[in-house]
Amino acid sequence: MSETWIILGATSSIARCLARDLAGEGASLILAGRDRADLDATAADCLARGAGAATPIEFDVRDPATFAAILDLTKDAPGPLCAAVFTGSMPDQEDIDADPSLIDGVITDSFTGPARFLQQLAPLLGEKGSGTVLGIGSVAGDRGRLGNYVYGSAKAGFATYLSGLRNRLGRSGVHVVTVKPGPVDTAMTWGLDGLPFMTTPDKAAAHMLKAARKGRNVVYTAPIWRIIMMVIRSVPEPIFKKMEI
Repeated sequence: MSETWIILGATSSIARCLARDLAGEGASLILAGRDRADLDATAADCLARGAGAATPIEFDVRDPATFAAILDLTKDAPGPLCAAVFTGSMPDQEDIDADPSLIDGVITDSFTGPARFLQQLAPLLGEKGSGTVLGIGSVAGDRGRLGNYVYGSAKAGFATYLSGLRNRLGRSGVHVVTVKPGPVDTAMTWGLDGLPFMTTPDKAAAHMLKAARKGRNVVYTAPIWRIIMMVIRSVPEPIFKKMEI
């Protein structure tokens, strides 16, 4: 029986690519996000590509009142129930330094909001006894760096949450994957200079889905970032805190 996938933040570039890949497999899709016109267009595209169903639904990760309608759609969903979480925001660190109130939005978008949704979804996943959760973290969460430490701390928190959720749901047959993308050519990175090893949304989506099918726990996209971050984590703190990265 084909899978049912909830895609949170379905208007992001990587999420749209993942939705198209899943549509080609005949999956049923629940496309959740804030831009209804964008969601409607993605739903129509996915249906044309072979999706079993494609339901657009308005969702705001900062508004828990929007969660219930999505959860209701999943209760009678056929087949394995899966979820992919793409929500997040990354203001310039300099803007956050000037206005610390921006921290609240970053933490909600990138950590506490998606964690709150998944915490409500977890019992339904456990009852199904199968399925996959793709949680999108970031290489920025592997170590606090000068240029984006607020965003990085939010993604580090989400990665730790996903690790615990993996331990919980793995006991009932649900697999949780922590995805740590490096720079991807999306709206979040446009205008940022000097980003190495940039990948594309379609490649990132294909890579994370392949990793999920193989039962991987943590996956870096592109794979070279696993090596890069291993090196960065190994730099002693007295040296690291003087580095301009």
